[in-house]
Amino acid sequence: MTRQMLTFAAIGVLNTGTYYAPYLLFLSHMPYLAAHILATFISMTGSFFLNARFTYRTRPTLKKFLLFPLTNAANFVITTTGVYVLVDLLHFSSRVSPLLASLVAIPVTFVVSRWIMLPKADTVETAGIA
Repeated sequence: MTRQMLTFAAIGVLNTGTYYAPYLLFLSHMPYLAAHILATFISMTGSFFLNARFTYRTRPTLKKFLLFPLTNAANFVITTTGVYVLVDLLHFSSRVSPLLASLVAIPVTFVVSRWIMLPKADTVETAGIA
């Protein structure tokens, strides 16, 4: 599981860039929440395939792909709430707030993605229980 966490973190850094570049591009043309929503959806597909291949070493299937947005839903709710609180309530910069909010979402996203990407038998074996 340590390898999975490290790989997940490395892909998360890459995915943050995949999210952040479009976010900044969209931010100059639309409100920050709209930019956040669009950038999140753009980065979701790449995250699925990278995590399937490198983090969990599992075959990407349609079922997993359709369930994968649950990981992003958890991430989306946490980061969107965080961005709103940081920008509107605490008056942080809208340019850095998504990065700060994502730090809180990472552990939750890992747990949900592991549950989706690995069948129960694989999860038990990977954890060293079986």
